[in-house]
Amino acid sequence: MEIGVYSFAETHFDPGSGQQLDPADRLRRLLEEVELADKVGLDVFGVGEHHRPDYAVSAPAVVLAAAAARTRRIRLTSAVSVLGSADPVRVFQEFATLDLISAGRAEIMAGRGSFTESFPLFGQDLSEYDEIFVEKLQLLLELRRKERITWSGKHRPAIEDLPIYPRPAQNPLPVWVAVGGTTGSVVRTASLGLPMALAIIGGAAERFRPLVELYRSVAEQNGNDPATLPLSVNAHGFIADRAQDAVDLAFPPFVETMGRIGRERGWRPPTRQDFEADCEIGGALFVGDPDQVVEKVLYQHGLFGHQRFLIQLTVGPMPHDAVLRAIELLGTEVAPRVRKALG
Repeated sequence: MEIGVYSFAETHFDPGSGQQLDPADRLRRLLEEVELADKVGLDVFGVGEHHRPDYAVSAPAVVLAAAAARTRRIRLTSAVSVLGSADPVRVFQEFATLDLISAGRAEIMAGRGSFTESFPLFGQDLSEYDEIFVEKLQLLLELRRKERITWSGKHRPAIEDLPIYPRPAQNPLPVWVAVGGTTGSVVRTASLGLPMALAIIGGAAERFRPLVELYRSVAEQNGNDPATLPLSVNAHGFIADRAQDAVDLAFPPFVETMGRIGRERGWRPPTRQDFEADCEIGGALFVGDPDQVVEKVLYQHGLFGHQRFLIQLTVGPMPHDAVLRAIELLGTEVAPRVRKALG
């Protein structure tokens, strides 16, 4: 199993003014996190795209290119690229460039996006949210398939027999689709024969098992071998030497961040009871000491048989030294034990 970390590069911000505080410092720390993840033997590091004051990264490929210069082995992916509000040609070119800089370590994780700020920013109509994503995903796949393309659609000017450069080191450049749990997204991803990144960030993990079974079933019906289609589980969590320290460190930023997002979306406010229930073996959160996290990764592997596990260690702003220690524990204790257990 591949094991790694993803981050949205969350920042402190002033809720009164809505101003972001110290994004430059957060980006420096993010690069230190990627560098350490590479050093301790983790497989993947992902960086999300957001256009809000509480996150520092709006251009994942730029940050990942900086990370590529400081790392040697770790794979570098967006988590996610909000394809619906972007130009697929530019996304492809940016990640092809990243792939060349990193000597073939780049990936694109495409998604519709859980926030909507980028759509009015780039002149897209939210009423066509799903249709735009489908069309742009098809264009992205065509761009990686052929050097010269002819293409026309509704949401981007047509391309008439034009070459797309540079070409990536990898052929094809890996494209994953991030799915939050909607059946339509699962079916579309499976029908296209693409790897799926399944976000499990709340509730009982077992309730996602039917979606994984659907993904593999639809893939097979469309002539794709499910055994060759990687599945990633992406989750929230935190790791410390002592389990109680992990809980105590993770809860305050988690409840502030998820509570604030929940107020925007009309969710019920999170409670300590909810948080601790999700930290149990059957819940969504990977919060605890290395023993507990290993046990939970293996438990979910029994449910899903997935090939990749990515953990978001900074759901809200966290002490940098504690984040670095969590990455170290993930790479030196959790990952080797999981790999050994899975043979």
